[in-house]
Amino acid sequence: MESIKENRGFRNLWLSRWVKIQAVALLMLAPVASEAGSCLAPVQPFVPSDSQAARDYADIIRRDFEVYITDIQDYFRCLEQERARAFEEAREVSQDYGRFLELVGD
Repeated sequence: MESIKENRGFRNLWLSRWVKIQAVALLMLAPVASEAGSCLAPVQPFVPSDSQAARDYADIIRRDFEVYITDIQDYFRCLEQERARAFEEAREVSQDYGRFLELVGD
């Protein structure tokens, strides 16, 4: 019985650390994505397969899902903005190429 409690405690400690690592990673990556002008998909929320761990960390897991939903909406907006930017860039490059072809007589 003691071994089961120790194992559960170890698993809960691991889950707690894993959630903290995910949070730190997201906080570190968010400014980079906006500065670099690239879109980074959010990390999917972790859901433990152990029902007891899920109950123990229900508030944290629920918050992870809420954050994910907000972040995925931001990601979709970023993709749409990037698509519009890339389309405009492609249009400009196409015009530049047309001018280049006129210059070289092709």
